[in-house]
Amino acid sequence: MTARQNKELMERIFIELAKGNSLPFVESMADEFSWTIPGTTKWSKTYRGKQAVLTELFAALRATLAPPIAVEAFRFIADDDYVAVEARGRNATKAGLPYNNTYCYVFRLAGGKLQEVTEYMDTQLVNAALGDQPSLSSAAEGGQSISSGEESRSRASAQD
Repeated sequence: MTARQNKELMERIFIELAKGNSLPFVESMADEFSWTIPGTTKWSKTYRGKQAVLTELFAALRATLAPPIAVEAFRFIADDDYVAVEARGRNATKAGLPYNNTYCYVFRLAGGKLQEVTEYMDTQLVNAALGDQPSLSSAAEGGQSISSGEESRSRASAQD
C-alpha cells in the first residue's frame, strides 16, 4: 500500500476509536502485531502478538478505565509504511480519576495490516491515574469490552 492508503486506513480506524469502537482497529492488526510502550511504568513493555495485545494490554485497560474508552486523533503524518498519529484521550478510571492523556503513536503497516505500534504518552499521568497494571486474572474478569465483541470475534476467527 502507498503512504496515502496507509494514512487513510489509520484515519478510518481513528474515526471509530473516537466513538469508542475499537473493532476496525483490532480487525486491522496482523496476527504478529506488537505494541510497545516505552518508559518505566508498570505498563511499559512490548506486547508481542495480537492475542497478547488483546488479552494483556486491552483487558487491563478495560479493567481500569470506565467505558467507553475513546481516543481522538488530530494529526496524521505518513511516510512509506509508517503513519504517525497524534491523539488525545478523554477518559476516566473506574475510580473516577480523569485520564486525559496525549499520545503520539507510530504505526508500521504492511499489506494493509498493522504490524507494530510504539505509543508515546505522558508516563507520569499513567503512573498517577492508572498505577500498577491489574493482574491478568482480574483484568479478564472485569470491565466492558473496548469494542463489543472484538475479542470473541478474534478468538472465533482464530479457531476457524
